[in-house]
Amino acid sequence: MERPLGQHGARPARRLWPAPGSARIAGAAATCIVAGAGLWVALLPDPWRQPPAEVVSIETELPAPQQPAKEAVADETDAPTPSIVRVPERPDTSGSNVIVIRDPSAIGQDLRVAHLPDRALLEQSEHGPLPVRADDGRRPFDVYARPWSGARGARVAIVIGGMALSQTGTQTAIARLPPEVTLAFAPQGNSIGRWMQAARREGHEILMQLPLEPFDYPRVNPGRDTLTTEASSEQNIDTLHKVLGRTTNYVGVMNYMGARFTAEEAAFAPVMRDLGARGLLYLDDGSSARSLAGELAAKSRVPYAEGDTTIDQRRDRAAILEKLDELERIARARGFALGTGSAFDVTVETVSSWVAEAKKRGIEIVPVSALAADPEKR
Repeated sequence: MERPLGQHGARPARRLWPAPGSARIAGAAATCIVAGAGLWVALLPDPWRQPPAEVVSIETELPAPQQPAKEAVADETDAPTPSIVRVPERPDTSGSNVIVIRDPSAIGQDLRVAHLPDRALLEQSEHGPLPVRADDGRRPFDVYARPWSGARGARVAIVIGGMALSQTGTQTAIARLPPEVTLAFAPQGNSIGRWMQAARREGHEILMQLPLEPFDYPRVNPGRDTLTTEASSEQNIDTLHKVLGRTTNYVGVMNYMGARFTAEEAAFAPVMRDLGARGLLYLDDGSSARSLAGELAAKSRVPYAEGDTTIDQRRDRAAILEKLDELERIARARGFALGTGSAFDVTVETVSSWVAEAKKRGIEIVPVSALAADPEKR
């Protein structure tokens, strides 16, 4: 009644922005959309991102063209471990260069195939297969070494010798000694190849014992195939090869007696040079203060280790435990210690129980190769 017919009130003014409540709702929705899109993009693979490249070393050899590669022992594991590209046979004449790719961290043999010799590390001889450096530079010292943690805590290595002299004693030692303990085989023993395989399957690193001339020889006699100061260099090298050919898969040798031989440079130096050329470790049991082993090993690029004490000079459990505790004190003070002994029943029993307790006290039991000074890695 108060307005003319056909006339309506003015329309409310159009809002350019939503009402305050609507604005909040729209803003929240937009935020969710943007955040979700960002998450989706973040989860997409980055086309510019590359996985870290595996660091390898490159070595150059000069093999003959179209030379077949050496046959390798099959790896029995499905685990993704670094592989080694075998280099073909080394020719007598020069040829085109071949790049050999090696993983420098791949040290040691897979324990599941540790009883199988690496054919690239063998040289056939009249005395049997002898250890040699592979054409790609690998040494028996590297390949047959038992892996260890690499930590810099207190480390103790224990080497038990006289393996293969007693069948029952050898079987007991392999079965009862912890795998971290290194075993040394006497060349006068029996069935060394079989016992070597048993020891390697159990995870032990192994050595060959080398009979060397003591004072008062031959009244004091290390046994057959003893290297002597009166023999010529050629005779001693031939005898050395007889010892080395008794089995395979060892990282090196250790002296058996030898106080006189190791003090005579003229006799000892050719032997050490042969060990260096073959890539083998030399362990001196530390029993002779006149030994030239350390000096000659450095000259011949031989990995070298020296024992701190013989743990079973007295075949008594209490006396052996005292020596083992002495090794622990040395290791805590210096970082490492090395003890040697023989495969007597009391030694095997005492070492087995001591190792279990030492581990609980933070001592790492390591193979002898872990304590060797290596001139090629300085």
